[in-house]
Amino acid sequence: MSIKPVSRQQELVIQKIGNEFLVYDLRTNKAHHLTETAAFIWQHCDGKNSISDLKTLVENKFDTKINEDFIWLALDQLNRENLLEGKIPSYGISRREVLKKIGVAAMVALPIVASLSVPNTALATSTCGNICSPANPKTCAPGCTCVGSICR
Repeated sequence: MSIKPVSRQQELVIQKIGNEFLVYDLRTNKAHHLTETAAFIWQHCDGKNSISDLKTLVENKFDTKINEDFIWLALDQLNRENLLEGKIPSYGISRREVLKKIGVAAMVALPIVASLSVPNTALATSTCGNICSPANPKTCAPGCTCVGSICR
């Protein structure tokens, strides 16, 4: 059976910064920074791409050769931070092991997901002011309400 991961999109606030993503999880009050390669892999977790497909996409995008361990490193991190729909089996590979296998000469940045917990009070003050939908009150963070399409 081929694993075809799906990136989670619900209850997330996603901000693209250059080629990287800052993803805020409204469920857990955690912010996640996805490096360019982690963001690229996450974007292509659409339920259609297998691990092998993701490997080929990364190789074509970054013009380098990698092995599937590189993809598994990203998926393990995305899975651990609940940024994938459902759970996929953990491959359990470390960054060090991936570096040994692909070598420093691969010249492609490792897919890293760095996460930070955010206190609820910081959440309320940092996300009020965003655009919201009066039809869906869950678009505003806890402590904010949607007034005239602006979280207040």
